[in-house]
Amino acid sequence: MNSNPLRIVFMGTPDFAVEILDGLMNSKHHVVGVITAPDKPAGRGQQLSESAVKKYAVQKAVPILQPTNLKDENFISELNSLSADLFVVVAFRMLPEVVWNMPPKGTINLHASLLPQYRGAAPINWAVVNGEAETGVTTFFIEQEIDTGLIIERQAISILPNETAGELHDKLMLLGRELVVKSVDQIANGDVKRIPQASLIESSDLKIAPKIFKPMCEIHWSQSAQTVHNFCRGFSPYPTAWTMMHHSEKNETKSLKIFKTEVTTLETQQYSRPFQNKDGIFMPCSDFYVKVIELQIEGKRKMNYKEFTAGYQISEWKIGEK
Repeated sequence: MNSNPLRIVFMGTPDFAVEILDGLMNSKHHVVGVITAPDKPAGRGQQLSESAVKKYAVQKAVPILQPTNLKDENFISELNSLSADLFVVVAFRMLPEVVWNMPPKGTINLHASLLPQYRGAAPINWAVVNGEAETGVTTFFIEQEIDTGLIIERQAISILPNETAGELHDKLMLLGRELVVKSVDQIANGDVKRIPQASLIESSDLKIAPKIFKPMCEIHWSQSAQTVHNFCRGFSPYPTAWTMMHHSEKNETKSLKIFKTEVTTLETQQYSRPFQNKDGIFMPCSDFYVKVIELQIEGKRKMNYKEFTAGYQISEWKIGEK
């Protein structure tokens, strides 16, 4: 079998993609170009900010393209001139067919779930929010419909009971690095698998992973403690679960972000109230209290519960009020 190194164009934007790009750069294959998002104004000074992938590519002196329009004729011409055998896509935009159908060996994508479960923009977050015990990474060939192409490889990993989406992100990133290089090697060797996703669907219960918006991250304390705990860790550290707190005497309302929690065995009653002690801040849910360990009140920095309780008395605030 032919196992010659492949010429690869890599497409990606965030830190997650950088780890996979680094894996390819350190493999036998040749990354001949990088496609990433255009520079964008960021911060108070609105200075142009480069993507994590661009910063890495600049350091490695890899040719970079930053198209605003993926169907632009000039971009298509430049992309074609790179003469890539394969495109590898990680955390990038949806590609038009004129792009993904260009390389002779196809275009592959890394998705941070065990496809066909959790197709969509935020698979890591929703797997944690839904209380899954397992997730993973999948490599597959890109086709017309998003996240539906023929699967090359899947690798599973356990989700720990108190693990946040951010912690799981980092583990999946390293797992994805290995899986992408393995998949590219298989394509180069000509022994790549092409498994239809329909053959892996065990039931009609396909869970999706839609893009997350701030209103979706509001905590509903009327739910079970386990549900609230999964919700908070699923959106930690970003975009972060939040609630409102109102102080009637001061006529003051503030938002409160919650980053880290634990489920307790302390049962709640119908009129249970939040309280705090030397062990933490305790919020009542429908069945048990949730202990809040790390949080951030509006206008302040992120802090642990000891720092918070030094300046605030949680029992004076009504939680969940806008």
